[in-house]
Amino acid sequence: MVTLRLGDANELVEAYRNIMQLRHEPAVLALSRQPLPTLDRTRYAAATGVAQGAYILADSPDGTPEVILIASSSELILAVQAHEELIAEGIGSRVASMPSWDIFENQTRKCRNSVLPPQISERVAIEQTSTFGWERYVGGTGRVIGMETFGASAPLKALQKKFGFEPDRVVLVAKELLGRG
Repeated sequence: MVTLRLGDANELVEAYRNIMQLRHEPAVLALSRQPLPTLDRTRYAAATGVAQGAYILADSPDGTPEVILIASSSELILAVQAHEELIAEGIGSRVASMPSWDIFENQTRKCRNSVLPPQISERVAIEQTSTFGWERYVGGTGRVIGMETFGASAPLKALQKKFGFEPDRVVLVAKELLGRG
């Protein structure tokens, strides 16, 4: 089964185009309960990268990131906001949107390495549910900002603050990985 966790309406359109081509595989489009902003694709990369499972949504101005932020679904906007803060501080950052592990794992090594270059070990994955599985993308030295306990019941903003799902926390973790925290 192919699972896609989409970060905005553009990714949803691309995912739908791609799953309509599937003939022998079931697909799940996992959509967020939270209202998600639609990213300005004149400012960020086109969502056509959904077809490869993960793609470079935003990159450092010189194309050589110091740190890679990896996210999908509602966490994608956190990665984008943190990326903007890091760039403003002169830190080269890349946002890798990863809507489908299933699709990404079936890409060539060259394709996977173009999104997540092996020489860049400073990686932060953002996941508001379990951190399980993200270690394969952040490696041994990267970090996953995610849930390792049971959740809680409260308004969304309060929970995001309590559990550290805010752009400032992502920036802090990225800086720590770079030795600038």
